[in-house]
Amino acid sequence: MIRSIADAAKATGVPASTLRYYDREGLLPDVERLNGGSRVFSDDDLSWIRVIEHLKRAGLTIKEIRRYTDLVQQGNETLSARRDLIHERRQAVEAELARVQRTLDFITYKCWFYDEAVRLGSEEAVHDLPDSAVPPAMLAIRQQCLAPAGE
Repeated sequence: MIRSIADAAKATGVPASTLRYYDREGLLPDVERLNGGSRVFSDDDLSWIRVIEHLKRAGLTIKEIRRYTDLVQQGNETLSARRDLIHERRQAVEAELARVQRTLDFITYKCWFYDEAVRLGSEEAVHDLPDSAVPPAMLAIRQQCLAPAGE
């Protein structure tokens, strides 16, 4: 099915201005144009736009996505290069996910801490709780949060 840029924007959730930008940046090499210059998008183009959006969310820059697009256009001889690029990005996303998980753990601990402080009437009462009175999951985070720097 052939779609106008407005229809492609609606189908993908990507603004038309962004689709024009992707096209100018060489990320949409197979998008056809009508005689008047209007872009028309096929189902394959829409699928590719979704790939671009996933790559962006994974943290690839436009330059990196352009490189990936070029590699795809070159065919099977670039499979190893594409695999390497995606594996590198996976490692970066996993590292970011671990960082975010540590932040979530800290926030979870602080939620527990303040819930307990309100229940007990003071922060000091929570600080004075023996380890045996702290839920195991919170204890591990508490120990990480209270550990001296460098440990």
